Amino acid sequence: MENVIIIGTGPAGYTAAIYAARADLAPLILTGTQPGGQLTTTTDVENFPGFPEGITGPELMVNMQQQAERFGGRVEFAHIDSVVKEDDGTFTLKAGDKTFQTRAVIVCSGASARYLGLPGEEELTKGGHGLTACATCDGAFYRNVPVCVVGGGDSACEEATFLTKFASKVYLIVRRDELRASKIMAQRALEHEKIEVIWNSGIKQYLTNEKGDIRAVELADTQTGDTSELEVEGVFMAIGHTPNSGFLNGMVETDENGYILQKKGTLTSVEGIYAAGDISDTEYRQAITAAGQGCAAAIEVERWLAEQE
Repeated sequence: MENVIIIGTGPAGYTAAIYAARADLAPLILTGTQPGGQLTTTTDVENFPGFPEGITGPELMVNMQQQAERFGGRVEFAHIDSVVKEDDGTFTLKAGDKTFQTRAVIVCSGASARYLGLPGEEELTKGGHGLTACATCDGAFYRNVPVCVVGGGDSACEEATFLTKFASKVYLIVRRDELRASKIMAQRALEHEKIEVIWNSGIKQYLTNEKGDIRAVELADTQTGDTSELEVEGVFMAIGHTPNSGFLNGMVETDENGYILQKKGTLTSVEGIYAAGDISDTEYRQAITAAGQGCAAAIEVERWLAEQE
């Protein structure tokens, strides 16, 4: 019987593990299918405090893992299929043919950015070759070059407006002939001199140079099928995220999109289950905010477990 199992190994999961381990809870951290989380697909992280010269995403995650392990955290590769609350208040987690039992659970399984499913996306995102889903994280790498944002909602308009601080030109690629964004967000984007909206269009393929970096995208008109080439060096996806909460099978309360709702602090609707990071954060989605929530969740779990004794 574990004291606490942490599901997910991004900044939220590892920070929760560091705090839980230092509280002598000997946490078990289960990696999920993407050890290190989304940050492992980011080359340079320049906005995480404490690294004035920046640090790569994978290196930051390795550092966090080693720090958690130093204090007694244990990391195991496992993808959770289900979580069941037993009559005695403990939890049984199943991962393939493995079974885990624990007194408390911290869910840090994150949310996956949606991409278009086109060839080469994995290589382009992992290698830092011009495809990303976070303007706040990566916008500064695209100074004085043209970029495009894919999407027509609030996030797309917000990302496009943010990118005007760096890029020479921002194209907003919208599949329809109107924006889904709120009036104020749409107005900001439409009126900005650096932003040009390309209506009724979608990306058909990414075009790269000899280094494997994006140099342009091939667009297809959603009405006529006509294709054209648009020169950009960065492509920013803003078509939403999918929270990785399916394994809970509706056990805890979520919003309509599947993001876990926190009831008090990081506590979910189920006593003993806590949530931290992008699995419950629809607003910020930053490594530092995820880490902060992981810290809070571990402290709350420590206090809750002490009350049970």
